[in-house]
Amino acid sequence: MSRHLDVVTIGRVGVDLYPLQDNVGLEDVETFGKYLGGSATNVAVAAARHGRKSAVITRTGPDAFGRYVHKALREFGVDDSFVSVVPDLLTPITFCEMYPPDHFPLLFYRLPSAPDLQIRADELGLDAIADAGIYWSTVTGLSEEPSRAAHFAAWEARARRPLTILDLDYRPMFWTDPAEASAQVNAALAHVTVAVGNREECEIAVGETDPHRAAKALLDAGVELAIVKQGPRGVLGMTRDLTLEVPPTPVDVINGLGAGDGFGGALCHGLLAGWDLEVVLRFANAAGAIVASRRECSSAMPTTAEVEALLKEVGDA
Repeated sequence: MSRHLDVVTIGRVGVDLYPLQDNVGLEDVETFGKYLGGSATNVAVAAARHGRKSAVITRTGPDAFGRYVHKALREFGVDDSFVSVVPDLLTPITFCEMYPPDHFPLLFYRLPSAPDLQIRADELGLDAIADAGIYWSTVTGLSEEPSRAAHFAAWEARARRPLTILDLDYRPMFWTDPAEASAQVNAALAHVTVAVGNREECEIAVGETDPHRAAKALLDAGVELAIVKQGPRGVLGMTRDLTLEVPPTPVDVINGLGAGDGFGGALCHGLLAGWDLEVVLRFANAAGAIVASRRECSSAMPTTAEVEALLKEVGDA
């Protein structure tokens, strides 16, 4: 691939099978919606919704859901050139239960391993990774080999170019030991310039849950911009010279899953645009809020116009 990409992400992909009924367990759900899913994939979709040229590096199984992944990515305008098949594994599916506004348990079908954890260093598009405006990876990709080695090979090629972003995205079901996750994140932070995570993820990354101490610890670990999501308290952004907090954008929550990915794609858009950090964080907050107000994830990612309309509505209220 020769064309320049604004955003390249690497990591999870799958199919979300989300219930169309709220406040019931999976045993009582009668109907489901089928959607493209996976955190890194959702971020690529979210960036594309803001007009950015994006691609995701991931893997599927040789099955109908894998074919669906390619079809959905193309429909969303995400380049699927770096999506290939792992012959002996199935494309993952993910179920959730919906108890709005704040309880959305997940059930992952990713055993014995997921194709997206079989990405190998020798099959990466290193030129695209090095050249991209933003390279976005997640902690989940460090949970298993050969994906772990591939991530470090990609960072070596990237050579800490500005806007090399790590989503702290810690999910305990993907790790045998939290201490192993902490060790891998600690090693990864030296290779990235931006880290994004919530308070629990910061605890795994740097041993701190207090947002200000966590952000400071991330900066001390080598990043240039630390972003700590604080849920109902909004978002904290910190650089060596600036600390600021922006409040949350109020919405009626339907499904909190995917809101962080909507935040991530909007964050990419704002950073690439060169906006002031406060503007970036307010825009990203609003984008995440819109996703939380919708049932699905990938297809819930808003356009720039939708985010601007919500910000105007909130500002006028």
